[in-house]
Amino acid sequence: MRPSAYFEGPVGRLNWTVLGMLWPYLLEFKGRIFLAMTCLVVAKLASVGLPFILKELVDTLDSNTAVVNAVVVAPIALVLAYGGIRFLNVVIGEIRDTLFGRVTERAMRRLGLAVFEHLHRLDLDFHLDRRTGGLSRDIERGTSGVSFLMRFMVFNIVPTLLEITLVIGIFFYQYGISFALITLVAVVAYIGYSVMATEWRTEFVREAARADSLSNTRAIDSLLNYETVKYFNNETHEAARYDSALADWEVAKRKNRLSLFALNAGQASIIAIAMTAMMWLAAYEVTEKTMTIGDFVLINAFMMQLFIPLNFLGFVYREIRGALANIERMFDILDKQPTVVDREHADDQPPELGTIKFENVSFQYDERQILNNVSFEIPLGKKVAVVGDSGAGKSTLIKLLFRFYDVNKGRITINDVDIRDLTQQALRRAIAIVPQDTVLFNDSLFENIRYGRPDATQIEIENAAELAHLSEFINVLPKQWQTKVGERGLKLSGGEKQRVSIARAVLKSTPFLVFDEATSSLDSRSEKAILNALRDAAKGHTSLVVAHRLSTIIDADMIVVLSKGQVVETGTHAELINNKGLYAHLWTIQNEQT
Repeated sequence: MRPSAYFEGPVGRLNWTVLGMLWPYLLEFKGRIFLAMTCLVVAKLASVGLPFILKELVDTLDSNTAVVNAVVVAPIALVLAYGGIRFLNVVIGEIRDTLFGRVTERAMRRLGLAVFEHLHRLDLDFHLDRRTGGLSRDIERGTSGVSFLMRFMVFNIVPTLLEITLVIGIFFYQYGISFALITLVAVVAYIGYSVMATEWRTEFVREAARADSLSNTRAIDSLLNYETVKYFNNETHEAARYDSALADWEVAKRKNRLSLFALNAGQASIIAIAMTAMMWLAAYEVTEKTMTIGDFVLINAFMMQLFIPLNFLGFVYREIRGALANIERMFDILDKQPTVVDREHADDQPPELGTIKFENVSFQYDERQILNNVSFEIPLGKKVAVVGDSGAGKSTLIKLLFRFYDVNKGRITINDVDIRDLTQQALRRAIAIVPQDTVLFNDSLFENIRYGRPDATQIEIENAAELAHLSEFINVLPKQWQTKVGERGLKLSGGEKQRVSIARAVLKSTPFLVFDEATSSLDSRSEKAILNALRDAAKGHTSLVVAHRLSTIIDADMIVVLSKGQVVETGTHAELINNKGLYAHLWTIQNEQT
């Protein structure tokens, strides 16, 4: 994996290999690229011809031979030619931009989609460690960098370098080595100074980018945890942390601005010296009668025409340097490889209703042993509950079943097939889950339920809501099914969100069901209703229930008791109570609390 090019490490050189990485995304419109490049060359040749028309026009007007053709007809023709070529130059440029615009936009679309899909392929570790605000800025700057790089690299740097070459050649051929040499030295000095000064000030740009990402991350983190901030009266603390990040950004931007002043001042000095030297030399040649006033105008026009885009070239170089770094940062994300991957010949067909087995499963995370030699079976059509003290590894079993992680030892099978021999998509299509922490999208209740199966009909969605005891709640709302749930479902209570989650799971219509503390946010009345609904929904399914409230799983066909990552007891509710082991102890504690 390449090191990050934007945030960490010393100031590096430009990584032009990024252009090679972008090339596959540009190949969809080869014909458009060729036509755009043709327009670019034609437009630049036309712009180089403009000073020659000006020269002829001035020389004609300055002529003492007062023949009608020279004094009237020729100037009019030259003026019309000048206007025509300038108009043609603008039109060709617009055609070029239009042709290449679609290439750039399609490349941005393809690359943005590739990053989005890749982020969903990355494993749980990446998403647990990520900073959402900073990541979103990386992606935003990366896609914007593609647009900037394509637009200015192709339409500014390349034509400017082409024009520099043509102008130096014209000066050398028509006016001698002095004019060509002054132009060459000025251009080399300008580009050299711009590169060195830009390298010097890059660290200030990095600091500003780091501070910008940090402030954005802190703002998003704080807003996503709005309720927690309110619970602990920490609005002032959050504002202070955000202001601290903004203060760092302000200092970095001030350094950035002052270094930009030094860069611009140096560039302006080089341009001023070069223009003065060229105009002095041209004026001297005019007084010596070795050049005409038209030649003087031509040289002045070429220098103005050359240094205007060259002056812009300094800005473009700085921005291209940043764009390359931003794009590389985005490609760094694409370079990250998930630790959980499909096997080469994995089966893409979802498993049918059957038996789930955990066979001698061991798993450790960050050198901490979570599960140790865990074995149990969930027979076809049966409901098995897993209980235990906090940190026993109950939720880890679900993550392993969904292959958010792979087991370190042992295996998990469905119908005697190792789940690693199934594609992740096929495995997850066969399992529906009601998670403990239900996170909803900022959309309507209807769309949040339909998320369980996007192609479901309205009748199927309504039936799922009915089974989850959600219909009565929806029908009393002013907007009913179109009620917005708010960011992460903040407008709903915990119990209401959990019932939406249950409706999703029912709608998915899978052979295997997983319930992770599925009634933890419900009151006693709602819990009883939901348990009846879940009992009906689980019929004909193979179900795994992870529970904290033991009263919710007394009807399970088998209960597995975990402690410190190991199975310490198995049996029905009645059998475990009679064993007077850990389960009986937990049952006694919970009954005393109620």
